[in-house]
Amino acid sequence: MTEQNWDDEMEDSMEDRPIPGISLAATPSGTGCLECLSGDGPGWWLHLRRCAQCGHIGCCDSSPSQHASAHARTVGHPVIRSFEPGEDWFYEHTTKKFFRGPRLPDPQSRPPEQPAPAPEDKVPADWQERIHR
Repeated sequence: MTEQNWDDEMEDSMEDRPIPGISLAATPSGTGCLECLSGDGPGWWLHLRRCAQCGHIGCCDSSPSQHASAHARTVGHPVIRSFEPGEDWFYEHTTKKFFRGPRLPDPQSRPPEQPAPAPEDKVPADWQERIHR
């Protein structure tokens, strides 16, 4: 996903009815990209995304490895939510639509003190030249 004004593309709130692909019981898998922290790829990310069905935390499409989208494709969980502080949007990969959804189990985002990009010790000096736009 690219940086943009999410409010311009938001669908109406769907909080009052069940939404396929969203589990209100799934907790986040951690505070960083699961695969990056496990050594898959260069090991750093720009922003984090949370699978709304199972809680998997993966890196965004601007990140080098794009693990959140890969998770959606490989396991068939199409709905993600931002895992960035202050962001509460959802995105459905099959419809390519942003929407507002229900509150998921805490935590709602990575820790605010955790930098982006991260982890600091893995981010190369030329990281801005390595992101997908």
